Amino acid sequence: MKRLLYAAILVGFLGIAKPAEAQVSVSINIGAQPLWGPVGYDYVRYYYMPEIDVYYDVSHRRYTYYHGNRWITRSSLPNRYRHVDMYRTYKVVLNHDHPWRNHRHVRRQYSRYAHNHSQRIIRDHRRHDHYERHNRDRRHEYKRHHKNHDRGHRGHHRRHDD
Repeated sequence: MKRLLYAAILVGFLGIAKPAEAQVSVSINIGAQPLWGPVGYDYVRYYYMPEIDVYYDVSHRRYTYYHGNRWITRSSLPNRYRHVDMYRTYKVVLNHDHPWRNHRHVRRQYSRYAHNHSQRIIRDHRRHDHYERHNRDRRHEYKRHHKNHDRGHRGHHRRHDD
């Protein structure tokens, strides 16, 4: 009977340990996303930028673009893309392998987002969060200060009333 109980406890612990392992791998990808990436994604494999027909591999930090008659993957973009502001160009999140192999479909589906500059990016979101935290802390400090200040004045007024 004890063996059965111990076996059940062991299986229960193994079941709990597996989900924690999966969470670690997701966190790694979150940290790997560039500051110019869009806000709101826990996992991203590729960004497609319809404005310039380029894919960005988030895990390997490499760009894939069409050059001549084939797709090329490099760690940086060639000079012909030097005008592109990665913080402003729209990024579509794609989580399947080698999306450029189906480029016609991807282009047809997402070309309408070219020159769309309304997307929130990680850099600005972090600034916004920092600003909000800073203001929230200042509001809390202000309330605490005025609460203590008001207590002192109430006591002061009581003494005058007596």
